[in-house]
Amino acid sequence: MDDAAVYDARLELVDFCIEVFWDTPGEEFVAELLDGSVSMPDDPITDHIDEGFERLEAWRERNRDRSPESVHQELEREYTLLFVGPRPPVLPHETYYRDDTDFLGEGLAEVSASYAAAGWSPPEEYPEEDDFIAVELAFLRHLIERQRRGDAETVGFERVFIEEHLQQWVDPFLAEMREEADDGLFLAAALLFRGLVTFEDELVAQLA
Repeated sequence: MDDAAVYDARLELVDFCIEVFWDTPGEEFVAELLDGSVSMPDDPITDHIDEGFERLEAWRERNRDRSPESVHQELEREYTLLFVGPRPPVLPHETYYRDDTDFLGEGLAEVSASYAAAGWSPPEEYPEEDDFIAVELAFLRHLIERQRRGDAETVGFERVFIEEHLQQWVDPFLAEMREEADDGLFLAAALLFRGLVTFEDELVAQLA
């Protein structure tokens, strides 16, 4: 796989996780999942990515003959129960899972400082705090896109962000998803998120 294909694959995986977690996946995205427009890798990548794609394919097979509208409505209910509440069992925020800071406490400022150091601000369409999973993934996407354009400085930014932030909460988040989520799209995406962190960590270590 050449460099361009690797960048495409990295960005596609990040984009998939953002689409699943930032809000209920849209009906158009659900239709693309069901009709096979979202491709699956042929070769093993990491254990978590491989398991995530296996669960995604199984979910797709179970829902292939259903209408995107009905699947979207089901996902909307599941997303609300998991992440919105009134008492959601899973709160996909970094500071919720860290022992060294209070939920949405001073650790939130540290996340924001990481963004500022790289000259990035969260997109306005993410109405959540800076430590929300989709916002952190959007920052990761920004760094990968800059790397593709030849900005070598962002390799260091990514390595630090993975070590100081993503790696600090991805495992307890996945553990809670295994316990609380149905065996479907959201659990598959959580596994892909975990595998993405491993893959990117190993990749930037080589690039550095």
